[in-house]
Amino acid sequence: MDELQPLKETITGMVGLAGIHKGLIAVHFPYEVALAITSSFLGMEVDEVNEDVRDAVGEIANMLGGNVKTLLSDRGKDIELSLPSTISGDEYNFSSQEQVDQVILPFKAPAGVFHVELELER
Repeated sequence: MDELQPLKETITGMVGLAGIHKGLIAVHFPYEVALAITSSFLGMEVDEVNEDVRDAVGEIANMLGGNVKTLLSDRGKDIELSLPSTISGDEYNFSSQEQVDQVILPFKAPAGVFHVELELER
């Protein structure tokens, strides 16, 4: 799969990569999945996309970014990560302006399917 457009009722967490590899890692959660994961993290029911959900999704992107950084460089020393950020909406497109190599992987959680996307500049 190389395209998820348009993303509908989704929240995306992302972290930028800079250094010997430039690009980003993003995780795209449909609202239902994001709410379920945040509820699990917090140990309480979360029923709306709020700051807790944005923080949880951003932290997941940050953890994935740290793992990618370690895999792509000498123990993570040659790549810097940006602070995590999130975007969400009823419908939006997520695409790079640069020429990138892109991998999008689907993952199935009890609440539904979400996608992890890695883009690296060529």
